[in-house]
Amino acid sequence: MAKKSLGQHWLTNETTLRYIVDVAKLQPSDTVLEIGPGHGHLTKYLVEQADHVVAVEKDEKLASRLGKVKFWKDKLVVSSGDILSYDLSSLPLGYKIVANIPYYLTGHLLRKLVYADNPPAAMTLLIQKEVAQRIDAKPGKMSILAASIQLRYQPQLGEIIPPSFFTPPPKVDSQVIMLARRPKPLFKDLNEAIFLKLIKAGFSAPRKKLRSSLAGGLRIEKEEADDLLQKAEISGNLRAEALSLAQWYQLYVEYRATKDLRSLLGRP
Repeated sequence: MAKKSLGQHWLTNETTLRYIVDVAKLQPSDTVLEIGPGHGHLTKYLVEQADHVVAVEKDEKLASRLGKVKFWKDKLVVSSGDILSYDLSSLPLGYKIVANIPYYLTGHLLRKLVYADNPPAAMTLLIQKEVAQRIDAKPGKMSILAASIQLRYQPQLGEIIPPSFFTPPPKVDSQVIMLARRPKPLFKDLNEAIFLKLIKAGFSAPRKKLRSSLAGGLRIEKEEADDLLQKAEISGNLRAEALSLAQWYQLYVEYRATKDLRSLLGRP
């Protein structure tokens, strides 16, 4: 029986399970991390394609049961525990993730995976449709989630999966999303911590115009925020959701230049 506290909704539609593995484009030499394998519906297709599958399952009974499947034992390692506490450095470089992610876990888990010291080379995830489309957003509908993931990964949306394909069925549609890690940094000489701090400041009051949200988020005067925006050739009347990553980078360049000048002048 599914545990509501663990967000368990097992995908049982065979056609969709095959589709997820197909779009993951796995090779026999790949190491694949599966998160929340449950009863192994997806696992059985993963071990057909890859020679090394690591499945992390929080439900101890399910983990124990999965680890006893003799047919998979040469290819499958089952780890019982919380994926948020799992040591990703134990996996080889270039590992891939293929998983049906519990809805409640998505945001925290993506932050862990995307900014890990040993991040996955690619992820093929089945998540809530609304979240998948937020990740793949374009300027006009951007968010902190979209910007922070797109900085390191290129998203591509896959098929929409109806609730009836799950046991028990969730209340909303799901969607497959593929995330490929960028082969090189999107911007040169980027301090990601400062870049993300700037974006978070811009989204601190998402319904306000950018000059106001930046001023509040960075704790500076509106006039100073306006000056930064003008130098970056961005209208202060826009909202944060309208900016592309390239525009955020231009704003970052001006912000860093201002900070460096303040340091030289001995100002806070």
